[in-house]
Amino acid sequence: MMATLTTPAPGTGISPADYQFLRDYLYRESGIVLDGDKHYLIEARLSPIARKQGLPGVGGLCALLRSLQGTPLRQQVVEAMTTNETLFFRELNHYDALRIHVLPKMIQERQATRKLRFWSAAASSGQEAYSLAMMLLELRLGDWNLEILGTDINESILDRARQGKYMQIEVNRGLPVNYLLKYFQRAGLEWQIRDEVRRMVQWQQFDLRNAMRSRGPFDIIFCRNVLIYFDTATKRKILSELQSALDRGGYLLLGGAETTLSLDAGLKRVEIGQAVLYQA
Repeated sequence: MMATLTTPAPGTGISPADYQFLRDYLYRESGIVLDGDKHYLIEARLSPIARKQGLPGVGGLCALLRSLQGTPLRQQVVEAMTTNETLFFRELNHYDALRIHVLPKMIQERQATRKLRFWSAAASSGQEAYSLAMMLLELRLGDWNLEILGTDINESILDRARQGKYMQIEVNRGLPVNYLLKYFQRAGLEWQIRDEVRRMVQWQQFDLRNAMRSRGPFDIIFCRNVLIYFDTATKRKILSELQSALDRGGYLLLGGAETTLSLDAGLKRVEIGQAVLYQA
């Protein structure tokens, strides 16, 4: 019987056995798939956790994860390996489609209830949900009931979103200058989003692999640039759940590199302006 190779991969401190364990662990705990060679990514993101725990590198962290069930380290590992790249008004064509075409029609159709519900389903540090909130404020909907839910699997990044504080480099990325002056105020070296915007968003931790129907119905769901991290089976499940959380005629917004093609989501692909949306 051939012995299992346990020496670290060249240039890293991670053995093949530990690398496979971490791939399986991350998939089991978050549904995220590590494609290709991610040794250096794992080393960079998990070594600080190992050092903080006084462990001998990522191998020691793997040994501890194997021996403990329900350890608080689980959340730290998942959060460290989660990508949290976002910016204000990312993929501006989506916001233009909502502002110019989708929302005016919905506002007209919902005059009786005067209520709209939105979900930023992979909210990261909050720029997406706050961009939506500012856009809605610009529409001057007065006494309308506007609900925005922001969720993410990463609790620590949600804490940042709740605070609504951003560095100069973050507000420089995608945020119009007039919005910065109107909806932010200086807070030392950072910019603090004003309370009227922060109050519009409710933040909750949520794993996209869980059932979603009870959270709906939503008129519009943002779930952008996250499906790319899942395998096909998980993508199908998430899309099915998202559809179940949409109101009839509601819209799902995916990232520019994402599609429902071959995933049988039961959603209609609609081109609005320069944007592609998916309608229930």
